[in-house]
Amino acid sequence: MEVCYDVRCAFTDPRVAKRWVEWLHAGHLQDVLDAGATSARVVRIRGTGPVFEARYTFASAEDFARYEREEAPRLRALGLEAFPLSLGLEYSRTVSDAV
Repeated sequence: MEVCYDVRCAFTDPRVAKRWVEWLHAGHLQDVLDAGATSARVVRIRGTGPVFEARYTFASAEDFARYEREEAPRLRALGLEAFPLSLGLEYSRTVSDAV
């Protein structure tokens, strides 16, 4: 069963949001694909304020577990280095199963 992994980020500054989306497209999405995801895309959440989601799919729970264990800590650290919470970001993550 496929696993869907979504990383949502809300921003207080639209300029930071723009830079974050550019950073995703410039390499981070590909890094997650290289680490085991089978698809990756970015969507803007409609509503108030700039809110975006990076959406990833993994082929199985085992593939996602390996990603979480072996790759996610490094990739998250790089993301927080480039976009620390002090820039007015709020991250949240959800994991779900495709049915």
